[in-house]
Amino acid sequence: MALIAIGGSVGAGLFIGSGAVIQTAGPAAVLSYVLAGALVFFTLRALGEMVVAVPTGGSFSDHARLAFGPRGGFTIGWLYWWMYAVLVAAESVAGASILAQWVALPGWVLALLVLVSMTVANLISVKVFAETESAFSLIKVATIVAFLLVGVLWSLGLWTGSDGPGLSNLFEHDGFAPHGWVAVLAATVVVLFAFGGVEIITVAAGESAEPERGVASAVTNVLWRIGLFYVASILVIVMVLPWQTVDPGYSPFVAVMEHVGIPGAGLIMEIVVFIAVLSVLNAALYTSSRMLFMLTRQGDAPKVLRGVNRRGVPVRAILLGTGVGYVAVVVEYMFPDEVFPFLVASIGAILLVLFITICASQLVLGARVRRLQPHRLTLRMWAFPYLTWVVLLGLVTIGVAMAFIPDQRQALWATLASVVAALVIYEVRRRVGAHAPSVVALPVPGRESTDALRRGAAVSEADWARESGGGSGAWP
Repeated sequence: MALIAIGGSVGAGLFIGSGAVIQTAGPAAVLSYVLAGALVFFTLRALGEMVVAVPTGGSFSDHARLAFGPRGGFTIGWLYWWMYAVLVAAESVAGASILAQWVALPGWVLALLVLVSMTVANLISVKVFAETESAFSLIKVATIVAFLLVGVLWSLGLWTGSDGPGLSNLFEHDGFAPHGWVAVLAATVVVLFAFGGVEIITVAAGESAEPERGVASAVTNVLWRIGLFYVASILVIVMVLPWQTVDPGYSPFVAVMEHVGIPGAGLIMEIVVFIAVLSVLNAALYTSSRMLFMLTRQGDAPKVLRGVNRRGVPVRAILLGTGVGYVAVVVEYMFPDEVFPFLVASIGAILLVLFITICASQLVLGARVRRLQPHRLTLRMWAFPYLTWVVLLGLVTIGVAMAFIPDQRQALWATLASVVAALVIYEVRRRVGAHAPSVVALPVPGRESTDALRRGAAVSEADWARESGGGSGAWP
């Protein structure tokens, strides 16, 4: 699962999107990545405390359910599924645009080929998916490590033909923050969404045989990944290239390799970017299907989607997630540049909503655990509740800032519309569903029950059986 997290978080957003961040903030883009990385790191620490102290089969959607009731669990679960379902479509189109440089076929045909190939990998078995994702992730990691090594050697004058600029490019071209510190904060808003996917690590560690050590290790690994893959990579780029020469529509990784003079660097990096797109698509298919499967077990999705094959793969959940992708590809073909950009914009700030929900849930559940069952706290959030409040304030500040940044405004409003839509659907589900919404979390085999920590009084075993229905309470 650690490799799934790498696959989900290291993609075109880093390899290509970092160029736009550098143009916005200049060399100080490094600080934008540090600030966003710190918010993500502390958010994961808060999630890690809940994963260990309040183990659930429904991940952070169940934490929201325990903290704020079934409305919270339903809403964040479906929003998370929607984010990855649309991401599947977006990555399919992105992969097709890269393939179009090498294959003379219509874009929509290439998008379907990309989507079908990754769907098959997910449908065969979890093992095939894991092996595919492992190979993709290892290629990306190796590429980034090689990139960092070459960039540092060139900057220090240890590479053939290098003039050894050292740190001069960080300060010589209108200073370290040429557009001011407000631009650095604006870039932080954009950077935060590049870290989507890292939250999967704590979900996997929470279901491990040794959750305390697993979550602590996961959070630590996220820290060095953020440092290596993002902060160090951006630092190398602005050390090698004058920041104003970075083209926001062109991969700065390719630009650095071409500047250094490595033969065939452009083609190599294009292949790596394509692999990164496939990797994110692969991880998105896996994540969306598992979240939908959890929702079916809670009764928050039609139980017909719960079916698995003999290899334990939730086939129907996977197909529904890819269905969004197929529809999006057809819509893009019929109405180019109209409907599809709105779909992508609708997930633009869902990651922010997720992080805010995680911190808010930890404030509520953390206080309950400390008051009712302090023995559960084997992995603690530092300086609780003050640090969680600081992180929550930082995340909310980013949300407010999006309303004042023209390029981010549409994503914010579209995401808020998605939140409203999920809340409306919940009300429909509550009124017409065959069973009342579940107020308990999905149990984790071999772990202490969390029913005593749900909102309101603790429930008896009979209440648990009736309310959870063995996980079978579902829509008609």
